Amino acid sequence: MIVKDFLEKKIPKTPGIYKFYNIDNELIYIGKSKNLNNRIRSYFTNIKNQSNKTSKMIKEIFNISYTVSETEHDALLLENNLIKQNKPKYNILLRDDKSYPYIAISKERFPRVYTTRKINLKKEKVFGPYTNIKSMRNVLEIIKKIYKIRTCNLKLTKENVDKRLFKVCLDYHIGNCLGPCEEKQEEENYNKDVKQIQDLLKGNHSKLIKNLESTMRIYSKKLEFEKAQQIKEKINLLKVYNNKSTVVNPKFKNIEVYGIIDDEKNVYVNYMKINNGIMLGGETIKLRKKIDLNESLIKYLIFHFKNKYKTHDYNIVSNYKLNSFINNIKVFCPKAGDKKKLIDLSLKNALFYKEHYYNEKKERKKKKYNHIIKLFEELKLKRLPRIIECFDISNTQGKYKTASMVKFKNGYPLKKDYRKYKIRNVDGINDYKSIEEVVERRYSRLISEKKSMPDLIVIDGGKGQLSSATKILKKLKMYDRVNIIGIAKKLEEIYFPEDSFPILINKKSESLKLLQAIRNEAHRFAISYHKKLRNKMLTRSSLDNIKGIGDKSKFKLIKEFGSIQKIDINNKIKLKKILGSSTKAEIIQKLLKKNKD
Repeated sequence: MIVKDFLEKKIPKTPGIYKFYNIDNELIYIGKSKNLNNRIRSYFTNIKNQSNKTSKMIKEIFNISYTVSETEHDALLLENNLIKQNKPKYNILLRDDKSYPYIAISKERFPRVYTTRKINLKKEKVFGPYTNIKSMRNVLEIIKKIYKIRTCNLKLTKENVDKRLFKVCLDYHIGNCLGPCEEKQEEENYNKDVKQIQDLLKGNHSKLIKNLESTMRIYSKKLEFEKAQQIKEKINLLKVYNNKSTVVNPKFKNIEVYGIIDDEKNVYVNYMKINNGIMLGGETIKLRKKIDLNESLIKYLIFHFKNKYKTHDYNIVSNYKLNSFINNIKVFCPKAGDKKKLIDLSLKNALFYKEHYYNEKKERKKKKYNHIIKLFEELKLKRLPRIIECFDISNTQGKYKTASMVKFKNGYPLKKDYRKYKIRNVDGINDYKSIEEVVERRYSRLISEKKSMPDLIVIDGGKGQLSSATKILKKLKMYDRVNIIGIAKKLEEIYFPEDSFPILINKKSESLKLLQAIRNEAHRFAISYHKKLRNKMLTRSSLDNIKGIGDKSKFKLIKEFGSIQKIDINNKIKLKKILGSSTKAEIIQKLLKKNKD
């Protein structure tokens, strides 16, 4: 359904998500709204006030679809999941796909405490994620020191324990476990410890300390001083941990902080999860920006972290002012006070991350440049190979012949300048003639368009392929102006024109690795085009290029009958049912009868 037809129809004024597709039916953008009708139409009415990127996206929209949801919260959740699955080019792209660990408490009799990266909420209750592994290990160490929780995987059902199926292990004898497997510890006492561990992981340290102090006083009154001393040791450990963990005002409960900065290409977000003044989680991520930063994108970012850290009821502190958020969550954009200090800390983290990212990028570029200088020195080239072009040939027993040309600048691929070629004037398997054709087509065009030549030409192959390319360069009178080499795959030998002996570069050399990377990229690009061409040729049929019969109709027929040859041309009723049109059925009947005759 094209855009014009879609907008003429009634669009629901309810929450939901909408999808934009281009002419190739490629999903290019996913959005959400509490009013689908108003949001979708706004793209095509407020054109003057839109950014360049949004305007560019609108020009590409060919089809639109939407999905209605019960609430705005459901729409946000659906949008978040769909963007991660499909990665549309006009949505921001999250760069945090790695899986962070959680601390889990199993849902079983005598629960265990352990770390996990794969969450199963039916079998466990999880806390996290922890982006700092050291921080997570510190928490586990504190739990281990304070509580005697079992570490075994035994199924301690009442039936199994009553049957005396298990014996206490070494942990019991060294005092790390109280032996619930032999009923040496009551289930009620064990569950009390588990409840306290949950409070610890939630950041409710002050509440936990108060409960322990109350229990300690009870033991003291009963003159059970040994038990009271054990509780006191737990309290001291918790106080030390609490002092180390508290980073802000202890009055701050259930808040999360977002420090957001951006530049032309990226968005940098620092996130901090805080309860009772303790930072329970935090990280900084970089996102590739496809459209300008706005309130809708910021809300999407916030929802991403809320979903990840399970903080749907936490209030928000951010350096960006938001009009509202879902579920009556309060949004603060402080100008002074303790919350402002939190924002300053968060922005400082985001700026450090940005600086580190650019320094790292700069360092990588410097390394690449050093590899180019080393290549220049090792091969004794005429000029520094800043621009390198590499050619490769691909075919299947002489059929579907293709070639590729990839271009690298300062060691990095320039994908917009890649070129693919269909070999036109070569019969059978003849890589030498194919190389001649593609090199001549490439550089005769550059000469006619008066464009600059590469500093180095790389031919994927040995002496024969290199000689063919050299022959064309001489014909075009540019042989003395450029460097050209061939790289043979078996021993990674480097061949020079008019030299029968190859050069062998050290296998660990970064300059050789650069050449290999360029050659492999040319090979990948040639193979991908070759496969595409071959598959297209193999799927051609007598139904191609018939007006009114498209790929969908052809697919329906092949799915029903198995192949074009097996189509029942005498059954017009069945054809009409499959194609949904008597006109299409008649076209198919006439064509296939003609071909059969």
